[in-house]
Amino acid sequence: MLVHSRTGKWAAWALFLVLFLPLFALPLLVVVAASFATNWSGAFPSGPTAEHYSSALRGESLQALTTSLVTAVTASLLALVVGTWAALAAASLPKRGKRVLDALFVLPVAVPSVVVGLAVLVAFSQPPMLLNGTRWIVILAHTVLVTAFAYQSVSAAIVRLDPMYEQAAASLGARPAYVLWRVRLPLLLPSLNAAAGLCFALSMGELSATMMLYPPDWMPLPVLIFTATDRGSLFTGSAVAVVLMATTLLVLLAVSRIRTKASFR
Repeated sequence: MLVHSRTGKWAAWALFLVLFLPLFALPLLVVVAASFATNWSGAFPSGPTAEHYSSALRGESLQALTTSLVTAVTASLLALVVGTWAALAAASLPKRGKRVLDALFVLPVAVPSVVVGLAVLVAFSQPPMLLNGTRWIVILAHTVLVTAFAYQSVSAAIVRLDPMYEQAAASLGARPAYVLWRVRLPLLLPSLNAAAGLCFALSMGELSATMMLYPPDWMPLPVLIFTATDRGSLFTGSAVAVVLMATTLLVLLAVSRIRTKASFR
């Protein structure tokens, strides 16, 4: 193979750096640099300061971070429960029924998230399910948007499961509920952790649907970043964006450790 030779390895690393730095790393580094600047009139920022982070870690920004964490955790747990239940149910359906269920869960990510926000706004702005103006409509929209990823992740894991484990448990007299709880779900635990991390990250960064739905007392951090930059506070908005990225990364690293331990069970 090409990558097994010294030349191939250097070529692979060079290609990785050429693609990674300008497309992924450089924009993030620009945001980090802007978060420590007071002005940026040339090629590089000037006036280094940490004052923007003092604003990003207190008051309205801290409340928005808490709001994003609560929203993301709640939406991820709900999406994981609904997506796992649907994936388990779809596994027992005939192919045509499974295709219909797949299309139903993929539909929210096949359209712009602002369309999902509009649909949720219209559907839950009238009794008996009047959620407009509350935090629950934001959590519901995030749940709808991320459930598809939980469903797809768990569905793919179910296909790879070895049915011998379940058959062995059933042959020993285990009831279906016991097989599900003690055999099937533990085998799916690494995929469940991965799905939870993905749902959390997507919810933490969701903006389009949230802009249409959030009440004044439930402003997630992406909305605060947008409003700050829209007012011209680019450097403060960059500091808040770095806080958002760091928080999301820390949670994903924690989930990754849990997933690693689960894979050795």
